Amino acid sequence: MINDKYTNLNDGIYCIDARYICPGNACCYLIVEDNEIAIIETGTVFTVEGIEEALHHLSLNKEMVRYIIPTHVHLDHAGGAGVLMQKYTNAQLVIHPRGAKHMINPDKLVAGSKAVYGEKKFRELYGEVVPVPEYRMLTMQDRDKIYLKKRILEFRHTPGHAEHHFCIWDQVSQGWFSGDTFGISYEKLGGKQNRFIFPTTSPVQFDPDKLLGSIDLIMKYKPKQIFLTHFSVIKEPAKQAKILREQIESYRKIAIELRFSSNREQKIFNAIKVMTISNIVSKLPCYDIKMVENLLELDFKLNAQGIDIWISKQNEKNKKISTGK
Repeated sequence: MINDKYTNLNDGIYCIDARYICPGNACCYLIVEDNEIAIIETGTVFTVEGIEEALHHLSLNKEMVRYIIPTHVHLDHAGGAGVLMQKYTNAQLVIHPRGAKHMINPDKLVAGSKAVYGEKKFRELYGEVVPVPEYRMLTMQDRDKIYLKKRILEFRHTPGHAEHHFCIWDQVSQGWFSGDTFGISYEKLGGKQNRFIFPTTSPVQFDPDKLLGSIDLIMKYKPKQIFLTHFSVIKEPAKQAKILREQIESYRKIAIELRFSSNREQKIFNAIKVMTISNIVSKLPCYDIKMVENLLELDFKLNAQGIDIWISKQNEKNKKISTGK
């Protein structure tokens, strides 16, 4: 069932548009099991109203919300956590151990995002970022589990996009809530049946080897579906994983080829833009290239920044090895 409040994905899972940048860019999920609810991803402060509307439309009361679970602390995934925790007083914030300090004091997250977007754009995208009290947090080590009634949610640490990232395995749906680990696939690019997927390598902790390892971990569970934050559910995970692996290796190759270039970040941006649009046109030949460029411009920018930071770290590491320092 689809309406303007949510999409029912079956197995007690509902997808809610996060109202981030534009419709269809980011989402969060409700998992409803009897009279208990988990909210996976929080979006931003501007997402909160949509979550409240969905709960009301589904005749679910706020006392049923037991867990609020950002997959990592980037603000399009965790920026609304503080406000949600104020509204849902029975809930615990479930968070990666490396991310907890940033929820207690989000100043560094805010400063980092302002450095990328500028003050004005930051306010438009994220509004206010409210801290979460430590006593209301539950940190998840790798392989830890929580229960919604008898429904098991298992947490696996999945670095590569960020060191503070975990994914959540839901045994009922045989699906992963993957945050940014399993890439981006907008419904605007291919609709529901022929989605184009690509990695997200936004700054500052992208690591291709770790990301490939995390994708391998996800596939060991033989999932039937992946619940992306960007955007909604995708099927055929094995096919999509193969495409992601190939693109991550292509990103690595681009970075290595340009590692000593001047104006490197811009050249990386240009290279991944050309590669990605070429891939889209070959898969979806009827799509308007200008529309694709406009849709993915920010993703190209963030991916280029993350790849550039990674190759800078590699250059520095190699320099230390060669000089013995």
